[in-house]
Amino acid sequence: MNKEGFRQQMKNSPRFKRLLDYLIMNQRDARPRWYIRLLAPLYQHRGRGSKIYWSVRMDTPPYRKFSLGRHSVVESYTCVNNAVGDVVIGDYTRIGIHNTIIGPVTIGSHVNLAQGITVTALNHNFEDKNKRIDEQGVSTKPVVIGDDVWIGANAVILPGVTIGKHAVVAAGAVVTTDVPENTVVGGVPAKVIKKL
Repeated sequence: MNKEGFRQQMKNSPRFKRLLDYLIMNQRDARPRWYIRLLAPLYQHRGRGSKIYWSVRMDTPPYRKFSLGRHSVVESYTCVNNAVGDVVIGDYTRIGIHNTIIGPVTIGSHVNLAQGITVTALNHNFEDKNKRIDEQGVSTKPVVIGDDVWIGANAVILPGVTIGKHAVVAAGAVVTTDVPENTVVGGVPAKVIKKL
């Protein structure tokens, strides 16, 4: 059975998935167990010439997809988490120092993320005031970052956002809505500053 078929089988069998989740994920630490992390090179896709620095925290269980394109780099002290959705990174892309990426996230080719950026498709549910927030689970909305995008230091990209091709996100921006192609956005919340 191929990897995609196995992933589909797990999605179709909640009981089997719970068992595998227990065996794969450390429930307290919310990351793959040590023996699963040793096997990561066998189930992660890493393109030719790509590099992930040794200090990167790869929270990538095998039941979700992680793919790093050709000649792409994930810099030191970054955290990549695909436990709730796939993380796909294109070719010739640089993920800067101390970034956090929580799937489902798709990042295009020739993208540059500076330092301290958070890209998250995950949000905690909190609407039911009769339950604690940690009892209400999580929800996800995919994030898509197009090709040839530059994101400045300490920016935050929130769930459901699509950033168009050849866009620039200013340092410190909090992006809550889609960013059109060929624009520069900045501020909290981010707004279009100019068109390119």
